[in-house]
Amino acid sequence: MSDNFLEAGKIVNVHGLRGEVKIMPWCDGPDFLCEFDYLYLDKNGNRELEVEKARVFKNMVIAKFRDVDTVEDAEKLREKVLYISRDDVELDEDTYFIKDLIGIRVIDDETEKEYGVIKDVFQTGANDVYTVRNNEKEYLVPAIADVIISTDIDNKLMRIRPLKGLFEDED
Repeated sequence: MSDNFLEAGKIVNVHGLRGEVKIMPWCDGPDFLCEFDYLYLDKNGNRELEVEKARVFKNMVIAKFRDVDTVEDAEKLREKVLYISRDDVELDEDTYFIKDLIGIRVIDDETEKEYGVIKDVFQTGANDVYTVRNNEKEYLVPAIADVIISTDIDNKLMRIRPLKGLFEDED
């Protein structure tokens, strides 16, 4: 499995006079980030911040951490990247961290033809779209039930049933 700690956002500013900070979320959204009791200042989880309270404000998170009680304390956290622990997240079935999807092979479920590897994931609102790249080309694959047959993160393999025309130029 991949890293236990994942980037979740960045502290971009202080908020108010009592040590609150403004966080730009890099995850599913500000509501998701508000659910955590602990956030971390490094990718090893060594520098833990206990969240006393967090709320959404204009698509950002306003958070108050334990022992960060002044503007000066909060200012020291500005520009810091925040991490979440995988252990603190319970993902729904067929839901994955984007970091885990990057680099997995994409193959046709019927023909076993390999189309490439996932290089990026776009979150469009309706459904995610995977950028699949092989040596020559790049394709956009919708992450919908009609297309995605199975995803095996441990073996880095995704089986798909491509929509007509998606890989038309492939031989």
